[in-house]
Amino acid sequence: MFLESTLKYNKKLIEAALDFHQRGIISPNTYVLDLDTVKKNTKVLSEKARKQDIELFFMTKQFGRNPLVAQAIAESGIDKAVAVDPWEAITLSQNGIKIGHVGHLVQIPIHMIPAILKLHPDYVTVFSLANARNISRAAKEMGRKQKVFLRIANKEDYIYKGQEGGFTFEQIVKDIESIEQLEGIEIAGLTSFPCILIKDGLPTVTPNVTSMQTVKSFLMERGYKRLEMNMPSATSCGTIKLLKENGATQGEPGHALIGTTPIHATKKLAERPAMVYLTEVSHISNHHAYVFGGGFYPRSHMKAALVGTNKNHLKKVQAIEMTPDHIDYYGALNTVEAKVGDTAIFAFRTQVFVTNAHIAILKNVSEDPELIGVFDSKGNVIE
Repeated sequence: MFLESTLKYNKKLIEAALDFHQRGIISPNTYVLDLDTVKKNTKVLSEKARKQDIELFFMTKQFGRNPLVAQAIAESGIDKAVAVDPWEAITLSQNGIKIGHVGHLVQIPIHMIPAILKLHPDYVTVFSLANARNISRAAKEMGRKQKVFLRIANKEDYIYKGQEGGFTFEQIVKDIESIEQLEGIEIAGLTSFPCILIKDGLPTVTPNVTSMQTVKSFLMERGYKRLEMNMPSATSCGTIKLLKENGATQGEPGHALIGTTPIHATKKLAERPAMVYLTEVSHISNHHAYVFGGGFYPRSHMKAALVGTNKNHLKKVQAIEMTPDHIDYYGALNTVEAKVGDTAIFAFRTQVFVTNAHIAILKNVSEDPELIGVFDSKGNVIE
């Protein structure tokens, strides 16, 4: 999906990944990340958001909760993270990262709430009155008042499978007084997901945003003075203006930091591609070249790979789409010309934290590439 844009805007990353693999320094099934490009992407995105008065929390799941990358982002202009789940919040906090938002997309298990609140997140999202009560109880016992977001999810809203949950407008009307009476929390804003989708290469606002605005109007009529409007999904330099126009006060970039939102596949944006997936040809069978897996992702929209051993003779070959029953032992390429041991380099849309891949962090890619660390997909140091 991002092979052409990476060739065009960060060819040195492809060459560095190839070289490190052919020298046996980086193993197959490894995402290779260009740290300097991530820093540049962060700076340009944070500056654009600042001009629009939009606060940003950065998401790390796309590149495996990696501590080196998270620290670089925090130092480059976005100092707080959003954690996709409580385990990510703990990992990030252990590495010195401040937590801006947790509980969205994954709620906090009841017995983990005290531990997460001890991380002092700015905001916790709740999906229901029951969740709000649990957060309130733990916060009150700690002598605190926790700011919460209400997740809005009307029946007509766009919700991904496996991510269902939240308040309908009718539930807000029914439960609002009960929520307001909870002494351990303060309603600080609203959120939903996804708030922006990319259709035909263009950012499009989902019905979720209208649902959020309707609830905001209802709450303002009840006397609320200010509500944060947290609108994640596809946050990038290409969508900041659209977010502002639709009332967002917060965005949550993840893919933009590595140049892999769907817009980046077809358009030149301020953020540049910063990550590739590197593996190796294992064997040839049934007119296909099979490469070592572990890091492939079913929603990657993977199209092709570059295969070879020399940067001047890499061949672009078609990737075979994985079926739902596919176990990620291998990926397949539509070629018999590849040789065992050849490097295969992909660039697709991924979520490293749900893979079994490693992630190798490089710096000085454009001049003298240096490997500064190898981690597993959950952010733990391997070497």
